[in-house]
Amino acid sequence: MSKQPSPTPASNALSSSIPSYLQADNLGPWGIYLQQVDRVLPYLGNLARWAETLRRPKRALIVDVPIQLDNGTVAHFEGYRVQHNTSRGPGKGGVRFHQDVTLSEVMALSAWMSIKNAAVNVPYGGAKGGIRVDPSLLSRGELERMTRRYTSEIGIIIGPTKDIPAPDVNTNEQIMAWMMDTYSMNEGATATGVVTGKPIDLGGSLGRRDATGRGVYTVGVEAARHIGLDIATSRLAVQGFGNVGGVAARLFAQAGARVVAVQDHGGTIYREAGLDVPSLLAHVAQAGTVAGFLQAEVLANDLFWDVDCDILIPAALEQQITHENAGRIKARMVIEGANGPTTPQADDILQERKILVLPDVIANAGGVTVSYFEWVQDFSSFFWSEDEINARLVRIMKEAFAGVWEVAQDNKVTLRTATFIVACKRILHARELRGLYP
Repeated sequence: MSKQPSPTPASNALSSSIPSYLQADNLGPWGIYLQQVDRVLPYLGNLARWAETLRRPKRALIVDVPIQLDNGTVAHFEGYRVQHNTSRGPGKGGVRFHQDVTLSEVMALSAWMSIKNAAVNVPYGGAKGGIRVDPSLLSRGELERMTRRYTSEIGIIIGPTKDIPAPDVNTNEQIMAWMMDTYSMNEGATATGVVTGKPIDLGGSLGRRDATGRGVYTVGVEAARHIGLDIATSRLAVQGFGNVGGVAARLFAQAGARVVAVQDHGGTIYREAGLDVPSLLAHVAQAGTVAGFLQAEVLANDLFWDVDCDILIPAALEQQITHENAGRIKARMVIEGANGPTTPQADDILQERKILVLPDVIANAGGVTVSYFEWVQDFSSFFWSEDEINARLVRIMKEAFAGVWEVAQDNKVTLRTATFIVACKRILHARELRGLYP
């Protein structure tokens, strides 16, 4: 029997003036984003007059998602779609199904999508969506009904030229197929471009599934070259072992790196000589977690942050690296596969310890880059080979990273601040050129 998770209140209002999420111990995702914006203001020049644009989502929609459960009862779930900024193009960002989804989180994720899309210079604004639900408590039929009702509820603001959802935490190709079909039925015409991350047979792109992890690997290799780190002799610790962490681990291992520790929702495993990544990926595909993998020893979850490694890849959820554990990290480089995994306080600690942080807004932009390719292919009904997709992705990621690295060196700032400088200037310049209407 399915049961509805108990609701939790959506946190934080839209105004940037409420002190509660400016408190150091209670920032929340939106508060973290606001601090990041504050740090970039001195570098915006005349564009700073438009900076308030960055602090206010363009549009936030909260919807009720009622469905009939398999047992005949009716359950209600709360859903969100936030469009942070559309100055450079239609909104773009994923949809997550998770029991801890809040308005603050979705607002922040939509804002980070604005930054990310501008950083790699794809013609999108930022958006994000989610439903507060534990999808593991739903049957397949219930999951489909919830997805379709949510899509219908947000259908008034999404569309191929308005806002294009994509997969995120606990959503996948099948969820996107249901969203595309629901939107198309309501429109009376097939609209493959309304979502990305679809199955190949419905207009999806080759290379999309591995794109975020491939982007993490690409910028990691570029950064390692700048700091004199040999990938072939490096040790990795990875948090999260799905499409991002698992793919990145596989690519780094193929380049000779040793993946010595992996943590996911099921536990933490360690092997000093290096984990057999293909075997671990096969185990996770079967068991759904790294727990129970016999070719490794089990670590207490908290000890993950003490693992001696060269590269740490947090590829799970937000606010994993905090002021409480940042001082324990032994890596030379942190590559943020997840969105918002490092708090501002932790960022400062890592900088003081001379640990290079490759921020999410550049490091995990591979997914949205290939989503852009998918969207373009859907409009033209002409599809590229996987080799072409990967080559285009690597080129864009390398060029974007090179630009961010140069800005960081010129201004003597972190890569995160440098990425925000590049992205915010592009967003605000577009805002300035377009002007205000009416």
